[in-house]
Amino acid sequence: MRRICLTLPTNRSCAPAIAGLAREAAYGARAFGVEAHVLVLDSADEAARAEHRAVIAHLPPAPGVVVHHLDEEAQRVLLRDLTATASPTDAGRLLKLLLPDGVSYGACTDRAFLLAEVLGCASVHRRDSDSRYQRHDGETVFPIRHELDFLDATASEAAERVSLRRFDPAAGDRRVALVGGSFIGDMSVDLDAVRRRDPAAYERLIGLTVPDDHPAMWRATLVAEAFRGGGTTPFTEDRTTLARVPATRVDMCNVALSRAVYSRVPLPPATETVGSDYFLLNLVHAAALPGVLHNRHIVNHHTPDRRTDSGFLAYQIRLAKYFLAVPRLHEIHTALRDPGTRLLDEDGRLRTGEVAAAVRRSAADSRPGDVHRLDTLDAVHRSLGGRWAEAADLLAAHRDRLRAEARTDMADFALLLDAWPALIRAARTRELVSGR
Repeated sequence: MRRICLTLPTNRSCAPAIAGLAREAAYGARAFGVEAHVLVLDSADEAARAEHRAVIAHLPPAPGVVVHHLDEEAQRVLLRDLTATASPTDAGRLLKLLLPDGVSYGACTDRAFLLAEVLGCASVHRRDSDSRYQRHDGETVFPIRHELDFLDATASEAAERVSLRRFDPAAGDRRVALVGGSFIGDMSVDLDAVRRRDPAAYERLIGLTVPDDHPAMWRATLVAEAFRGGGTTPFTEDRTTLARVPATRVDMCNVALSRAVYSRVPLPPATETVGSDYFLLNLVHAAALPGVLHNRHIVNHHTPDRRTDSGFLAYQIRLAKYFLAVPRLHEIHTALRDPGTRLLDEDGRLRTGEVAAAVRRSAADSRPGDVHRLDTLDAVHRSLGGRWAEAADLLAAHRDRLRAEARTDMADFALLLDAWPALIRAARTRELVSGR
């Protein structure tokens, strides 16, 4: 029986999201005959963890569904074993990258990838704590419907079932590596207050997410569409497209990846950096691997902690680090799209070493453009005044650290890439004794 992993990494109270994920798993097991492992990676405080344990304990039994709830200590025990086996000399540093003190959107998903290997799963289906499902005609609109229908099918097989085909028929023997949708509701980054307060300032900020070498005619479109997801139109009927799926059309709260992808390449483990977990979406596109884009969008909402003063300032740091990472990430993906790069081996598998080499090159030097990006952030924040001016003071105080981390984050990612094949091999030899 095929095993799959539905994962929800969280650092906040999210009992409704956990209950919804269990319902989605039950639907997938029932409709497709899979064994669905629900994996909750819990970095929340003790009160929230107790709430999560209670909701899991009261989940109704569902055939084919196993629920695993791991707090950080349980994760640390397993990761300490895996890192010591995979790379004894770098075990401590790898453990800190995979389970850092700060928030890491990439590292929490990397832990899910490794645990999926421990569980013997063929795919990882990622959801978020600040999202919920749409409903239509009295039914819940579960994305897993398309994820299980298409993931790992050949492009030729998928072409027979999708609504629209935009993939080279000559590559029909390649297997679908990614199935994803987006979201409706709140923007995926919390910048809507800026847009309402000063549209020009908003455009300057969003412009920092667009690589500097993009033509002006494209920049305007990319700025207009950035972080808007699937718009605001609710689901009415299924639409699916077989294509090289652009990362801008998929959100990490609504994506499934084949183990053929994540067993070869992890996500950047950078801390306090929004957008770092989109690396594999761009990589699948660069490798010209087939994907299926669907419109079973998840409903996104912003949790109250972002509205607090401390939450607001923490989020501004995460945005700033993403703005600094954009040129490096663009450089990496451009290099990997180069026809001279052998990104896939003779069996069509991603070459981890090629990715590591491109990442390592991006960490080799500092960028004068970093100063310009931070100057732009400072000017925009001060023009907005209020709490944004306070954010400008915070970023100014940490300017040197932020510039240094823009380089070291990539060097850390290269180290993780070097160790990843051995970590995957070690994970495949372990067992996870938990679940209900």
